[in-house]
Amino acid sequence: MQIEEFSPADLTQEIDALASLLHACVLAGASISFILPFSLDEARAFWRDKVAPGLLAGTRHLLAARQAGRLVGAVQLGCDVPPNQRRRADVSKLLVHPDARRQGIARRLMIDLERVARREGRQLLVLDTREGDAAEPLYRSIGYHAAGVIPHFARAPEADRLEDTVILYKELQ
Repeated sequence: MQIEEFSPADLTQEIDALASLLHACVLAGASISFILPFSLDEARAFWRDKVAPGLLAGTRHLLAARQAGRLVGAVQLGCDVPPNQRRRADVSKLLVHPDARRQGIARRLMIDLERVARREGRQLLVLDTREGDAAEPLYRSIGYHAAGVIPHFARAPEADRLEDTVILYKELQ
């Protein structure tokens, strides 16, 4: 497995692979802001309209994982925070293709993301995840702590019901 930090040009070149990754994760039930039905065009628009501007501005970092040349994972670090919060960054959209799960890809992406955060002078990482989600034990196993649970935070991707969200944080050494 290879982890690489994507530039804006990399995102443009790999937008179809990124869209396919996001699409597959949403179809598999990932609670990552999207609801079904969810098209590949919507997935492309997310990368083009929401992620690319931050990469261009230098306020967002995108790490991608490849296995045998195939894009199988990604995670983002958002550094666009208010002036009084410059020591922190937001972790978002940890994605691992359903066919590539349970192989350590998410853990490796998160560890490499911490390296990027340190390089950017960030000492506190914050993220949220659906309470009880498969990713929650991973986050806790790499040192994230729960700040609390927000009830009925987001709609489930596949049904018209609201789900609770856990806010997690990690202080980097």
